[in-house]
Amino acid sequence: MTLKQSTLGKLAAGAATLSIVLAACGGGTGAATTAPTDAGGGATAAACDYTVNIADNPWVGYTANTAVVDYLLRNELGCKTVVKALSEQVSWEGFPTGEVDVILENWGHDDLIQKYVTDEKAAVDLGPTGNMGKIGWYTTKAFADANPEILTADKDPKILNKFADQFKTSESGDKGQLLDGDPAYVTNDEALVENLGLDFKVIYSGSEAASNKAIEAAAKAGKPILAYSWDPNWFFATVDMVNVPLPPYTEGCDADPKKVACDYPPYVLNKIASSKFQAEGGPAFELIKNFNWTNADQNEVASYIAIDKMSNDEAAKKWLDANEATWKAWLP
Repeated sequence: MTLKQSTLGKLAAGAATLSIVLAACGGGTGAATTAPTDAGGGATAAACDYTVNIADNPWVGYTANTAVVDYLLRNELGCKTVVKALSEQVSWEGFPTGEVDVILENWGHDDLIQKYVTDEKAAVDLGPTGNMGKIGWYTTKAFADANPEILTADKDPKILNKFADQFKTSESGDKGQLLDGDPAYVTNDEALVENLGLDFKVIYSGSEAASNKAIEAAAKAGKPILAYSWDPNWFFATVDMVNVPLPPYTEGCDADPKKVACDYPPYVLNKIASSKFQAEGGPAFELIKNFNWTNADQNEVASYIAIDKMSNDEAAKKWLDANEATWKAWLP
């Protein structure tokens, strides 16, 4: 989630062997939808006579992007869409095969950009989403307020060892626990723990939802927790979290994934499309190219989905109804 290759690259590569066709059956709005309408003066179906295959990566913030773009493609442009639940790495494999037309929120992936954009020319950069990304380690504000030294880890990362005992769990044994999420997320955390000399063990929850459940339970019980997380993130409206700074990122400090000893870089999140989709052009391509909103916008839609339990279409429509001036500018 510009990200460097995951330290679990072998696991991600194994996941990549799964058939994209099989993976396409889950997530998002599901099966192909055809619902062409003329709502809001949108184009007719004739203006978009092809199917748009949208990758939906496994975190709610990404799905907020998917919900809004998918809704507009169908209800404003009359496009057919297929939303495919895929991991970040596997999504890229769909570009040369034509099974994926667009990734709506890319967190860097320099290695995949080199392969699919630069070398194979199977994909193109469609520019920023407008979202600014931050990956890092987070603890509850209550714990940080009670233990302000933890926020000096950028100057002395070993200060974290002072708190290791408080972060121990049955899974981490005699070390402090650093809770990571989906193993397919790009993370430097195992290398960071080793290279910074920390008495911690990385434990993978398995998903965004599992991590959030653990964080929320710890916060309610007043127990310490240290977790990998990111911004934009709707969940921060549920539990007040504080970023624990690591030694500052400098250009190239994460060039070797095994030797990383610095914080994650800032990310200008962007969209990636297949070269085939770009060549087709048309209204769908233009809308996705123009799609641009803020962290607050994404968090609002994600909250509708995750907290209010709205469907993707319900969440998208609620936001679109209140922000017509923003999305009208995306239309071709």
